[in-house]
Amino acid sequence: MSFDVSAIKADFPIFDRTIDGKRIVYLDSANSTQKPRHVIDAMTRFMSEAYAPVNRSAYRLAAESNDAYEGARNAVAQFINAPRAHEVIFTKNATEALNMVAHSWGRANMQRGDAVVLTHMEHHANIVPWQMLRDERGIEIRWIPLTDDGQLDLTDLSAILDGAKALSFTAMSNVLGTITPVRRLTDAAHAAGAIAIVDGCQYVPHHATDVQALGADFLAFSSHKLCGPTGVGVLWGREDLLESMPPFLGGGNMISDVRLDGFTTAELPAKFEAGTPPIIEVVGLGAAIEYLSRIGMAAVRAHEMSLTTYALDTLHARFGDEIRIHGPSNVEVRGATLSFDFRGIHPHDVSQVLDQSNVCVRAGHHCAKPLMRLLGTAATTRASFYIYNDERDADALADALDSASDIFAF
Repeated sequence: MSFDVSAIKADFPIFDRTIDGKRIVYLDSANSTQKPRHVIDAMTRFMSEAYAPVNRSAYRLAAESNDAYEGARNAVAQFINAPRAHEVIFTKNATEALNMVAHSWGRANMQRGDAVVLTHMEHHANIVPWQMLRDERGIEIRWIPLTDDGQLDLTDLSAILDGAKALSFTAMSNVLGTITPVRRLTDAAHAAGAIAIVDGCQYVPHHATDVQALGADFLAFSSHKLCGPTGVGVLWGREDLLESMPPFLGGGNMISDVRLDGFTTAELPAKFEAGTPPIIEVVGLGAAIEYLSRIGMAAVRAHEMSLTTYALDTLHARFGDEIRIHGPSNVEVRGATLSFDFRGIHPHDVSQVLDQSNVCVRAGHHCAKPLMRLLGTAATTRASFYIYNDERDADALADALDSASDIFAF
């Protein structure tokens, strides 16, 4: 089917709204995506007609609620081609998922002197948990550097991985838009005897994802970046690794038995889903996956490559050396996330001026302060495009930047 942005945009109620008589140009999807009616209606319907606790009660309403919850798990497993649905763990968000790996798998498997390998483009959620483990256990953190055009410099990859226990890396940078060579990295990790942990937050919403083809051992991603609600994320892990890990949280639902002298854990996935889960949000995530699956992830990627090409060409043609867009120029290896410096104007000032035209972008360090320092800046302006954006939105960004030029002319 053809990719009809107008029809897709009509699925999102937010775009029915105007502010001061002007339409909303939402270019902050790398931060969080807007929600289609399909997701809103599914959550509303579930809360209105079908809500009950899961995994605790035997009455019919609770059984139906449990079916909806587990149905969403099955949908996630199919969406990422997980071998088994019980390898899909629902978490609070992707940050919790990455913390779970570092603190559960990491504590069980890493001791003083063991090494984890990260990259210079990582989000804080894939840096700080390992630094916490370093401070607690004395592990070593090694880093894969970047090339001048914002890709991973893999020249010394074998040496960096030598003797490491884990390689944890993003599949797509939330700042540079860089798409990393996931399979090359996972293969290299395994050749070195390390496991491969993939931060898929920026990748899964934009690409067809197959954890088996990628060779990942763990994959983390969030719901709210793929048209679903906040409050739920996903950790997929290989069954043998999850089975061997100690539980991350203790309490109800994650136990098989509790005695005065100890406890035994429940089977997967309950072992890692302590307490009452985010049932409504999980239903919303399932609906979001259903919505994106109808569009087709290959079509999503093709649309974004075309739109990214147009946006890059438009901004460079309009502003030349006045704008510096970080990351690769080749759209084959980048996503639709454009972080840029504009005429030396502070990103927060740029963002505020763009807001006067209802062009919504993010300004800041994007939870990647080490990368910002490598780029020689404290912050950037970031415009990120998604399925509901088109060339008209890229033009609106360029026009609004012209306004910033006028206001901050010097």
